[in-house]
Amino acid sequence: LAFVAAKLGLGIPLNEIKNTVTKVTCACFEPSLDYVVVKIPRWDLKKFTRVSTLLGSAMKSVGEVMSIGRTFEEAIQKAIRAVDVSNLGFQETSALMSIDQELQTPSDQRMFAIANAMHSGYSVEKIWELTKIDKWFLSKLKGLSDFGKLMSTKKVGDVPSSLFRQAKELGFSDKQLSIFWSTNEQTVRKHRLEYDIMPVVKQIDTVAGEFPAFTNYLYTTYNGVESDVEFNDNGVMVLGSGVYRIGSSVEFDWCSVRTVRTLREQGFKTVMVNYNPETVSTDYDEADRLYFENITLETVLDIYQLENSSGVILSMGGQTPNNISLPLHRLNVKILGTSPEMIDSAENRYKFSRMLDRIGVDQPQWKELTSIDEAKKFCDAVSYPVLVRPSYVLSGAAMNTVYSEHDLANYLNQAAEVSKEHPVVITKYIEGAKEIEMDAVARNGTMIGHFISEHVENAGVHSGDATLIQPPQDLDAETVRRIEEATKKIGEALNITGPYNIQFIAKDNDIKVIECNVRASRSFPFVSKVTGVDLIELATKAMTGLPLQEYPPVTMPADYIGVKVPQFSFSRLSGADPVTGVEMASTGEVACFGRTKYEAYMKALVATGFRLPK
Repeated sequence: LAFVAAKLGLGIPLNEIKNTVTKVTCACFEPSLDYVVVKIPRWDLKKFTRVSTLLGSAMKSVGEVMSIGRTFEEAIQKAIRAVDVSNLGFQETSALMSIDQELQTPSDQRMFAIANAMHSGYSVEKIWELTKIDKWFLSKLKGLSDFGKLMSTKKVGDVPSSLFRQAKELGFSDKQLSIFWSTNEQTVRKHRLEYDIMPVVKQIDTVAGEFPAFTNYLYTTYNGVESDVEFNDNGVMVLGSGVYRIGSSVEFDWCSVRTVRTLREQGFKTVMVNYNPETVSTDYDEADRLYFENITLETVLDIYQLENSSGVILSMGGQTPNNISLPLHRLNVKILGTSPEMIDSAENRYKFSRMLDRIGVDQPQWKELTSIDEAKKFCDAVSYPVLVRPSYVLSGAAMNTVYSEHDLANYLNQAAEVSKEHPVVITKYIEGAKEIEMDAVARNGTMIGHFISEHVENAGVHSGDATLIQPPQDLDAETVRRIEEATKKIGEALNITGPYNIQFIAKDNDIKVIECNVRASRSFPFVSKVTGVDLIELATKAMTGLPLQEYPPVTMPADYIGVKVPQFSFSRLSGADPVTGVEMASTGEVACFGRTKYEAYMKALVATGFRLPK
């Protein structure tokens, strides 16, 4: 639209503007669509205590997803799954809610309230009276709810091929069906392939097939007979970041776009998979092929097999793609870069902790505890304050800093149940320590580029809410040397190829590792832009085995400092407590440059809309 509007503004008539999708028709043809698109907002209100979850005239969502299907049912189920990894589709949830109240006053849980109501036997008429949502939508959703109930009476072995296909046409995922049939996702997939039920790939051509169209803008659907495209590219698949939410935003989109551009410059064919309409990576001219699809095990496997892809890069899209690295690896998908087993060693607390002990890198004391008494004993032993991280969270209260035994009892009683199944992890919290961010790239375990940034806030503020300074201004040379050494050891131990990020805390030259992410982190774009060294390009070349220059020269003037400052949206969320802590709360970021850290910081504060006192 922007392209056509710009041309019209220049006085070029519609009949002379080419349709960029079909390349043959002109822009005065009205589009004809043979697909349905559903867009759903993503709310992250659980991150804030005391914030009203009611929806009204003020926007509260932090991101959105878009899904494409051939029927409304298929598209809405895809979209619900895209909003959050834990959503399986349109079905009842165990979330505690008063159904009637949720239906009458819209909140961020409205879709699930409708599902719960239908599951509990509410009629379309009754739900319509409470919600005033058009009955067309409600009757379609009721169809899904009823079909789900029918499915839960079946077992995977006795579902006929026709019913199985109908389930897939209605947008039910393998994982969803596996829960109905009390089995696992891979068993469902095996049966599906035995019945020869595979999705077909359709292109978005805006002309519903009335004219020949050559587009690389694709989606998968079960409501079709044959694919619109041929698969002979063997392209490299790059998985995007998915929905923007607190904690994962446009930084990862920058990383995936830089990856795709580097691959294309080096002559690789590329396949981008993402479902967020706000991103650059979902522009159809960025990659050779764009799949507007969910980043789940099932979809990525289907696309990988259809495309006969030569490999998958999943370290550029934040945590969403990282979570499916091990299952993909076990199903013989070729993952480019660090081995998924090593990614697991960094993400599994026990494995990572044992590895740090083995290579002689220090970490804060921590323990996983299964009862409140044990927790109290451990806290007395290491002394307060401590960081408490429950593995099973009710009420959305996740990590917290606790300063006394009274606080601990309060927190554990209200936030989570502590038991054998749901242990709580307690870590010694070091007061007055500096937090330091290390972004590095390695090839076969050897570091080939790294940059250190320092946090202005002390440790204990989430790294996404902290102010970052690059290059660091107040670090001792000895601290820097120790950090570089620890990063090198960890890179070797995990045999990393590609990007990784480690967060350290330092106090009196004593450094400890908080965590290591074997993927691009949210500070990669900032660091790359300040130093003029594109770490993502370096990482992409390392992962695909291309020739590269280790430690490219950094040409920065002496008095040149970049400061990254978070952007908060507390003013939009009435009732929110504008305090930063271990849970991330910012919704964006800005960066500014200056000759001193103070000048850069002032500019960055003004850029976030902060009014300086007179």
